[in-house]
Amino acid sequence: MGIGVKRARDSCECENGDLMDKPNIILINCDDLGWGDLGVYGSTINKTPALDNMAEEGVRFTDFYVASGVCSPSRGALLTGCYPQRIGFGSFDGFRVLFPGDGIGLNPDETTIAGALKDVGYVTKIIGKWHCGDQPEFLPTNHGFDSYYGLPYSNDMGRQVEDPTIDDHDRLETLRSRPPLPLVRDEDVIQEQPDLRALTERYAEEAVRFIRGNADNPFFLYFAHMYVHLPLYAPENLVNASENGDYGACVAGVDWVAKVLFDELKRQGIDENTLVIFTSDNGSRLDNQGGSNGELRGQKGTTWEGGQRVPCMMRWPGRIPAGAVRNELISAIDFFPTIAGLAGAEVPQDRTTDGKDMTPLMFATEPTTSPRKTFFYYFNNTLEAVRDEKWKLHVRKGDDEVDELYDLESDIGETANVFAYHPDVVSRLKALVEACRADLGDEANGIPGNDVRPAGRVDNPGTLTHYDPEHPYIYAEYDKAERG
Repeated sequence: MGIGVKRARDSCECENGDLMDKPNIILINCDDLGWGDLGVYGSTINKTPALDNMAEEGVRFTDFYVASGVCSPSRGALLTGCYPQRIGFGSFDGFRVLFPGDGIGLNPDETTIAGALKDVGYVTKIIGKWHCGDQPEFLPTNHGFDSYYGLPYSNDMGRQVEDPTIDDHDRLETLRSRPPLPLVRDEDVIQEQPDLRALTERYAEEAVRFIRGNADNPFFLYFAHMYVHLPLYAPENLVNASENGDYGACVAGVDWVAKVLFDELKRQGIDENTLVIFTSDNGSRLDNQGGSNGELRGQKGTTWEGGQRVPCMMRWPGRIPAGAVRNELISAIDFFPTIAGLAGAEVPQDRTTDGKDMTPLMFATEPTTSPRKTFFYYFNNTLEAVRDEKWKLHVRKGDDEVDELYDLESDIGETANVFAYHPDVVSRLKALVEACRADLGDEANGIPGNDVRPAGRVDNPGTLTHYDPEHPYIYAEYDKAERG
């Protein structure tokens, strides 16, 4: 039975006569927002009053992890409740993320959070970045979402200044991301090269329209921000007010959207019936325009804490204790079973998933034990580290095997290697590493994994757009060259 507040508009009689309530779910996922980018996580330069207030009214997690340090694997994992390697999303023909026109995507046989919720009567929508495949078979409307409005991949994958103009096969990695950036509604491209300074406001408008149109139905809204991925474009008023350049303006844009959503929930009288989750897909880049991972070591793309430990907050008035801070281990792959349990939906039973139901952490008023004890850190399809409660063991970094052990409880920045002082802990964690390698695979060691599934693939893929010099683009190319 789902857990929720009593309301007549979306409850149904169960066989035992009890009422099963279905809370609305809003999942906000930022792009490249670091662990130290919000005021409530320690930023003194970015202004985030709405998100800081969200933490005051809900629960904030300090030890929350995404399943990858880069976009596509992280998002596929969040949606399916599986490590990326489980679903063939560890890498994509040698690339770390999906690019326009790739013939790879999230397998249509996989079940997403949206699909599970749709099966129990939810209206489902995604606004913003998808990045799990841009071929028709892989778009959100084939993965449980009733509707879609947004960019199918990163906002740096459109036409920007300094794009190469020669079709040199040796530069394929650079050239393959150059078709005009498509804004998609459902399955159709409705604009090419949209104004990125205005796009977040358009996303907010779409979200408000969706909430108003479904105030009397249980809904799932996945709001996947463009911010703060490069290139950084924000409205002029936010740029002028920022103390951290365009980066701070984009963070302010994220905060503004949160304020808009909370305001609309209150206007519609459904604030107390709605769980809002806020997080990011991976850590900050650090080396571009002012992002921060706080005290954490490393950055986006790495298996250091700064690559995969990110902000996470949850708010549900009357249900989640206000002002709670949880230091227990939790991951984005836990969203699926947690949300499914709240909504009365089913997690797939015919295949392996990796998530844990985290409702005990959400609702506890006192410290409690996390259902998750371990977490594995992969770089592409190679296992690099494992965390077990407070201990983190690194076994590889890139091409090199390493022996590094850190006590994250006392050394959040991974500065003091205590490998030589805790042989019993090392032995126990190495056993976890070997079990994970057998289960999910380890490319560097030639281990394929005995319980992994393939990504989706199509023949003869193509891009959603093609550059046409006669097309009436509002921006034939964007005036910033940064890509991230």
